[in-house]
Amino acid sequence: MSEPGRPILTEARALLRLAAPLAGANLGQALLGLVDTAILGRLGASELGGAGLGNSLYFAITTVGLGVMLGLDALIAQAYGAGELRRARHVMWQGLWLAGAFALPLGGLMWGAAALLVRAGVEPSVAEQAQIYVHARCVGVLPFLVFAAMRSYLQSIGKALPMLLGAVVANVINVPLTWMLVFGDAGLERLGLAPVRLGVPALGVAGAAYASVLAAAAQIVVLAQFVRRVPLPAGEGAVRRAEGRLLRRALRLGLPVGLTLLSEVGIFALTNVAMGVLGKLALAAHQVAMILATATFMVPLGVGAAASARVGAAVGRGDEAGVRRAGWVAMALGVGFMGLSALTLLGAPRHLARAVTDQPEVLEAALPLLLVAAVFQIFDGAQTVLAGALRGAGDTRVTLLLNLTGYYLIAAPLGLWLGFGRGWGAQGLWWGLSAGLVCVALGLSRRFRVVSQRPLRRS
Repeated sequence: MSEPGRPILTEARALLRLAAPLAGANLGQALLGLVDTAILGRLGASELGGAGLGNSLYFAITTVGLGVMLGLDALIAQAYGAGELRRARHVMWQGLWLAGAFALPLGGLMWGAAALLVRAGVEPSVAEQAQIYVHARCVGVLPFLVFAAMRSYLQSIGKALPMLLGAVVANVINVPLTWMLVFGDAGLERLGLAPVRLGVPALGVAGAAYASVLAAAAQIVVLAQFVRRVPLPAGEGAVRRAEGRLLRRALRLGLPVGLTLLSEVGIFALTNVAMGVLGKLALAAHQVAMILATATFMVPLGVGAAASARVGAAVGRGDEAGVRRAGWVAMALGVGFMGLSALTLLGAPRHLARAVTDQPEVLEAALPLLLVAAVFQIFDGAQTVLAGALRGAGDTRVTLLLNLTGYYLIAAPLGLWLGFGRGWGAQGLWWGLSAGLVCVALGLSRRFRVVSQRPLRRS
């Protein structure tokens, strides 16, 4: 007879083995953006602002396609849990077909949106740089979605190390590539290598975009090697053909995930606009706090991906207790980490903020926001882990409804009222976000309790 706590410890170890590399890979992806910002900051304010705006536009639009790829998690993990290895690979190929189908429309939408920036009131010099960035980055939509489909497959069958290795490779090549493509041969002069000439032109913000595309392609190469190594049982039937019924099922699960991600992007975009209305100081303080909050968020994001894989596998093998155990243990891990990060933010906010900015006025303005961030850390961790667990169970529509309710019926109006109506400024906007996150976390907790107690159904 097993000890009462042993299944929970076993589950915790399995989740940690999967979540740790995924969290590292998430941090690696965030580092790619920081490198671009650091290098482009040496060009000028218009170039930095334009590239930042273009990058935001890129991710806002591609997030729908990313959600579709994440919708594969349940189908792959459940097939894997049921021992259907060939079907799991077949689902991955449906993701690759969908990546091809979404790439051109999303790229076209991105191109058109960039052309409207001046009409939207963006300063012409910034809008021009944003358009240059977007036009160069458009070619990266397909590699981005292909990478997401392969990532979904590997993490759903319990293989997370390839994503970490891919992130390491991407960062290793991204730094020199971005530097050379942005500055050209002049970049060598900046490094004290004036006599060296490679004939590389200075591409400016377009160079940073091309470097990001190449970094994504490098990650595909890494992941593809690991995908090929996953053994398949001998048998009839190809795994690469498109299957209409399975494509529709993937879309049914994935589109709500994409819209959920878009709703999250939207609420933070709205907050950015509101901060801009409050002034440059509020916007700068908001960026400092967001950088630190995003860094801690990468860990529960990895735990959520691991929860999706573990819950999906339990559904596939018909293990009702395993579904509940995987979801609640994952939430405990995510909340535990975010609890520690909350204590860190409460105990040393000034030291953390100094790692991001050396401007005294920005530092002082960011401190109140970090205190709010400390409050919502636990709820932010809980909601992203539970969203992953529900995704593994094939339950994605209610997550979308809860996000829309929490962010747009609670967070946005409350934040705007506190920030402008009550005069709380940036801190009021953040308290609104915090309230929205609390509501989403509580709603998702209740939803997972309902889903994990009903009879199991494969997606």
